[in-house]
Amino acid sequence: MRNPNFNNLVKVLQCGVPDRPTLFELFLNDPLYIRLAGPKIAAQKDKLYEFRLKVHAFRNAGYDYATVYGSDFKFPVGETHMKKTVSLNEGGIISDRGSFDKYKWPDPEESDYSNLEGIKDEMPEGMKLVIMGPGGVLENVINLVGYDNLCYMIYEDPELAGDVFGAVGTRLISYYEICSRFDTVGALVSNDDWGFNTQTMLSPNDLRKYVFPWHKRIVEVIHSAGKLAILHSCGKLDCVMEDVIEDMKFDGKHSFEDNILPVEEAYEKWGGRIGILGGIDLDFVCRASHEEIKARSLKMLKRTENRGGYALGTGNSVPDYVPDDSFFAMTSAVLQV
Repeated sequence: MRNPNFNNLVKVLQCGVPDRPTLFELFLNDPLYIRLAGPKIAAQKDKLYEFRLKVHAFRNAGYDYATVYGSDFKFPVGETHMKKTVSLNEGGIISDRGSFDKYKWPDPEESDYSNLEGIKDEMPEGMKLVIMGPGGVLENVINLVGYDNLCYMIYEDPELAGDVFGAVGTRLISYYEICSRFDTVGALVSNDDWGFNTQTMLSPNDLRKYVFPWHKRIVEVIHSAGKLAILHSCGKLDCVMEDVIEDMKFDGKHSFEDNILPVEEAYEKWGGRIGILGGIDLDFVCRASHEEIKARSLKMLKRTENRGGYALGTGNSVPDYVPDDSFFAMTSAVLQV
């Protein structure tokens, strides 16, 4: 077990060399949280349960932080039918100016953020929280409008499209501003998928018009509080990475897939300009042998050990279909470098 020291992740996000190999993961899964935290912690089902469980689980797994949501703030949508996949066209409830005006927009100021303070005395020394958003700007707009309908709306009624993005963006800025105030928080993630395997979900120009200005303001709010900003976004984003680095000024980029761009190549392409987080492909972690997983993880740590700006983790997250022992094969590599 390693004692947490959030300064290691800070150094990674500043493209420096951490004092020791550093782990990064967006989230794990409930059975793994319980296994890592232990039955005593898992039995304490009070208001702080989720925070306490994740703090102890991440700490015991060798992380310098724990990822949590700042509050229960979210944008209510219509009914969806999630099975093995979920449609990007389900749940949309805003289709025109009338439905936009009737929608009961949530107020982030009315949500409860008290756990961000309440967990303070239970956090190990040196550990910080990393805050995730309730989905990102584009994700929430797609949830409210539907992907196909959004594409039509941008073409047929760009003013309404801009108003929907603005209504979502301003509220997310407020959410991140509130979360950034807490001393327990060290970094915040703007989690917003922008791409498919072959291209961005909207054209680069439409992303720059409707989506990126809000992310730029989110990053500014985070930086003004002295915290670090991480982008989690899936898909093929090479055509907008200059926007991510130079315009929005994110400190770290997370989510990489071998069938889009292996993390080894991403590091050579953008390392030194933005922190590269995770990237050991999720499909690879599920299918490869423990020896292969550990070997690739060690090679990535060796590649970056003197150049910095990298934290080891999966390409996306650790859902419950990832074998625990495969996850441990990856994380154990940090103890051997």
